[in-house]
Amino acid sequence: MLLVAPAFAQTTHSCFPAISSADIDSVHVNVAPNADARVKAIHVNVNLTLVPVTVTDSTGHPVLGLQKNDFAVFENGASQEIHHFSSEDGPISVGLIVDVSGSMKDKLESLRSAVDQFFLNANPEDDFFAVAVSDRPHILGNASQSIDDIQKHLGLIQPAGNTALLDAIYLGAMQLQHAGYPRRALVIISDGADNASRYHFKEIKSMLEEADIEVYAIGLFEPGLLKSYEEIVGKKHLFELTAATGGRTIAIDKLAAMSNAAAQISLELRNQYILGYKPQPTLADETRRKIKVRLTPQSDPSLLLQAHYKKAYSIP
Repeated sequence: MLLVAPAFAQTTHSCFPAISSADIDSVHVNVAPNADARVKAIHVNVNLTLVPVTVTDSTGHPVLGLQKNDFAVFENGASQEIHHFSSEDGPISVGLIVDVSGSMKDKLESLRSAVDQFFLNANPEDDFFAVAVSDRPHILGNASQSIDDIQKHLGLIQPAGNTALLDAIYLGAMQLQHAGYPRRALVIISDGADNASRYHFKEIKSMLEEADIEVYAIGLFEPGLLKSYEEIVGKKHLFELTAATGGRTIAIDKLAAMSNAAAQISLELRNQYILGYKPQPTLADETRRKIKVRLTPQSDPSLLLQAHYKKAYSIP
């Protein structure tokens, strides 16, 4: 029987882009990144490529109870035999990126409630940090502090300023290089528009595509015909970033839906399916491999299920 509730995703070794010390100072990074440090992605060893997958139903809710024969995996178009299959809930390192710019002034209470709901579904062994973003991002709380401390800091913030969202994502990714667990994720809560970042979308997307970090987002996109350029582009960018990392964006148009969306993402991060297959020998000129996961639910082939996973990985 299929159950609707929790799920998750990831992807080979590669470098973060080289960043100058001046750029690091501009976003208040308090951990100096190593430009030569390599980070894992779809996990690859000499025997298996392990692909984490989240599955959702037609309403966007995570699905449990699938079996090995409900999945088919393809690499560069060739069908792969699944040698490993598991579904488990282990501890995870999570960075929350919360928009506290001036545009969130009337939404702060809903934001705080959403953060509360996210933490209610957390594993007690998880470690967390939070990044608050307005004109510049800054660390709100880290894994050495309790969830209560993070919530207390958030409660003292008064929204103001512009939104340096891409800078905040960069800062969050740098923090996760030193995470306590191999499973790592960023969760963004924002109304989308970026109008203050020094980093560009393409370099942030490229960095995240090579990192073993899932990105989820709750995008508050209020209805209305008059949208600024930043709002239109910001919405598009959130969807692109989350899709590139195996996560997803939950778009909401009402403040009341924010808490439910946060709880849903927290539940998804609690569970994932892990599919393992033996990769084919690497060709000398082959540096990137495309992955496709197809769902073939044996219990009910008519189910409208969607798999979320990282679509490619690089050969180091």
